[in-house]
Amino acid sequence: MTTTTTPRRLLPLVEPEDRRESPDWVRISMASALALRMRSGRFARPFEFGGINLLLNYASGCRSDCSYCGLARTRPGTYEDKSFIRVEWPLVRTDELVGRMARYEDRLTRLCISMVTHGRAFPDTVEITERIRARVSTPLSILVAPPTLDRNRLEIFKAAGVDMIGIGLDAVTEDLFRHHRTDVPSGGGLSWEQYWEVVDAARDVFGPWKVNCHTLVGLGETDEDMIDLFCRLAERQIFSYLFSFNPEPDSRLGDRPKAPLHRWRRIQLARHLIEDEGFGRDRFRFDDDGNLVAILGPVDDDVVERAVASGIPFMTNGCPGPSGEPGCTRPFGSYRPSEPVRDYPWPPTPDDLRRIREEMRLWEVYPPAVERRR
Repeated sequence: MTTTTTPRRLLPLVEPEDRRESPDWVRISMASALALRMRSGRFARPFEFGGINLLLNYASGCRSDCSYCGLARTRPGTYEDKSFIRVEWPLVRTDELVGRMARYEDRLTRLCISMVTHGRAFPDTVEITERIRARVSTPLSILVAPPTLDRNRLEIFKAAGVDMIGIGLDAVTEDLFRHHRTDVPSGGGLSWEQYWEVVDAARDVFGPWKVNCHTLVGLGETDEDMIDLFCRLAERQIFSYLFSFNPEPDSRLGDRPKAPLHRWRRIQLARHLIEDEGFGRDRFRFDDDGNLVAILGPVDDDVVERAVASGIPFMTNGCPGPSGEPGCTRPFGSYRPSEPVRDYPWPPTPDDLRRIREEMRLWEVYPPAVERRR
């Protein structure tokens, strides 16, 4: 008797990219890949880095179409080739990544999962969170996609072990939000009202100083717009995490210039003074166009000078590590390595501070700085 067998089909060694999707695959920032020894390389200046950033991955990409985002639906190119905040995000297996996190846990300071607007984003984020929490205890944040969430889902995140919630507000006024995120070519349709509903619900569920809003300098807002939002958030004990617009090539804002460096430095300082030193709206003066023209410091205590000398306002502000130290420092998220440092992932050195003072031109808006410059 003769028998025949069907040859076994050999499985590919590597899955096709259209199958490498979350929750089994995620993207990680290049800095994270270096920290976890998943890629080779080094930083331009040696420093301790332990903030690991994950990004959900789907073949169909993010369903939103924000004008400034590298992942925007209408930005040319395949989703796999698109960048995010102008940083390379290698694609890795989730379980391999969690294994590396467990291996190097003593070096880690903060973990963060960035969602995208996609129908599977919520359940996949829960599953990835559970895989991480089963092996790693480092504090975990989620940068959420508000269109996928409600209060109940935020409570599920907290029960799963999430420590902090971030909301990528980016545009700081309703008009700018609608222009860049709602009324867009593909009908992205993100809602200003819905974003604030998620901000409020997250604050209720996670508590004070456990929620943050990302704010982006350079989308057309005024200094007054930025400072008004900082005050609004600080009153509710919500962090503002500050980003500098960094144009993505071929995006709809690819040719838009960045905010001038002196403006960026002053806004960094203002955020710090509001959030960490208790400054209110009455400490700032603006011209008719909303430009910051004066910072009014206390007469008997030069808190402004002490803040500048500390260098802290000019460091990356992100979710804290286990002991309250900066945990997420996202190097090169706001600038290229060849450009002036916009937010420092390391404590500024004396040379850095001298450079910051010149870049900020503080003497133009803070009279006591005039004497120190002489």
